[in-house]
Order: sequence, then C-alpha cells, then structure tokens
Amino acid sequence: MKVRKFAAIDIGSNAIRLLTHNVIEDKGKRTQFRKSALVRVPVRLGEDSFTVGEISEVNEARLIKTMKAFKLLMEVAGVEKYRACATSAMREANNGNEIIQKISQESGIQIDLIDGKQEAAIIASTDLKNLITNDQSYLYIDVGGGSTEFTLFSQGKIQVSKSFKLGTVRLLNNMVKPETWNKLEEWIKLILKDKPKLSIIGSGGNINKLHKLSGRKEGEPLSYIWLNAQYHFLDSLSYDDRISELGLNPDRADVIIPATKIFLSAAKWSGAKKIHVPKIGLSDGIIKDLYNSETK
Repeated sequence: MKVRKFAAIDIGSNAIRLLTHNVIEDKGKRTQFRKSALVRVPVRLGEDSFTVGEISEVNEARLIKTMKAFKLLMEVAGVEKYRACATSAMREANNGNEIIQKISQESGIQIDLIDGKQEAAIIASTDLKNLITNDQSYLYIDVGGGSTEFTLFSQGKIQVSKSFKLGTVRLLNNMVKPETWNKLEEWIKLILKDKPKLSIIGSGGNINKLHKLSGRKEGEPLSYIWLNAQYHFLDSLSYDDRISELGLNPDRADVIIPATKIFLSAAKWSGAKKIHVPKIGLSDGIIKDLYNSETK
C-alpha cells in the first residue's frame, strides 16, 4: 500500500482554500481519496474586483501572505503535487494577472485562471457520479461569490453546463440585474422541459452550512419546504444575530442569504423538491483531476 499527498488551492471570490488529500493506492483495490486537512482564509477578493475592478493593496498583501503560508503547509505535509485555480474575482480584476505573477515570484505557487466551463468540468470529475442514477436527471449547482455554475446530468452523463454571473458577493453589492435572473429562469426551464424527475445537487460552503444547520444526517437531502422556511428565518435575523445565535462566521453570515436565494430560485424553476449536499466542490475536483491526469 502507498499513501500519497495531493493538494488543491481554490482562490474564490469569498475565500481562499487549501485542501489536502491522502491518496491511498493498494494493489488490486480501488484508489481511495481521503481528506487530510482543509484551511480556509476569508479574503473577500470579489468585493474589490466586482465593485472597483481591481484587487486592493490590502487584499493583495493578504493573498500573497496566504499563498506563502499554503506553500509552507504543503511542504510540511509532504504534498507531492498540487494545482492552484482562481475563479471569477481574479479573472475580472484588472490587476489579476499582475498579482498572479507576483505570487509566483514571491511564493513559487503557479496559479491557473479558469473560466466557468472549466470549473464545471473539474467539479464533474469528483465523486459526483456516485450520486447519479441513470433513471433520474440532476441539476448540479455550485454557488460561488462571483458566479454560479449549473450542470445538467441526465442518463448518467453531463448534458449541458453554463456559468452565470450570479454570485453571493455580487448579490450583496447589488450588482446583479433582473435580466440575469430572467436569463437563468429561461435557461433552466428550457433545458429541463423534458425532465420531470429532477433533483438538485448543491455544492459550496453555504449549502454545506445550511445542511449542517438542518441537523440532517450526511447523505440526507434538504427539502425545498425546509430551505424556504430557513431562508425566511435567516432573513428575519440581523447580521449580528446570525453570528451570535447561530454561530456563523462573520464572512458566512451575510453571503448565506443570497446563496439560499439562488438555490431556492433554481428549485422553484426546475420543480425540484430535494437538494442533495454531498460536500464536494472545486478543490475535490482539482485533486481528482490531478491524479487522473497522471494515471491516464
């Protein structure tokens, strides 16, 4: 048996994550991927990028320090291979490429700027397939700070995927026009018109936190009715109360409401009654993709 270490860095619009996995290779057996550690740093790059068009000096400094720390953590953990991906906030920042070069020079970490379609494809390489049955259709929704990726799985395969500039940080800053919501509604209804049996699969920190708040067991889906009631409950609380009474982190207590609205809207337009929350996302997909690319 051989235990290898792989890591993924996800530079999102609301936070930056370092995920490390133990990859267990045992002759004659299926390779296992087990989470070893997750470090999350709440650097909200999207607040800069989506409002003023560039990353501020303060957040640039925080981002560089975070990357230096991640590099050291990976060295200490014995990570043999990693990939760092940045999504919409860095893509849309005028100084995004300049900061990526600085990070490379100062920390040695190379960052790939990926678009929505690449993001959806990476996520699809996770254990998502274990959830999916051939007789049902699934709308996979990955809610981020800057954008949300929607992927339709039907007959066990990806049929179509699309990224919408509909993220939690954008919504908090009132940067989403009604037309964006209208386009999403039209698109969902169009792709699902012949798909009566449909469930949603949700990913991202907010839906994971909602699942935890629900008290449901791992693997047990959320219902549309519960999610709708929870949305109104959360919205009735002040920001401070969400932190003090529900124990939400300060950088989660505000974005959880727009995230819930995105899931609720998609469920309403698709007719889905259940939302599965498998606790997988971009970071998990990066690690699977890294490993699979070397064993092809």
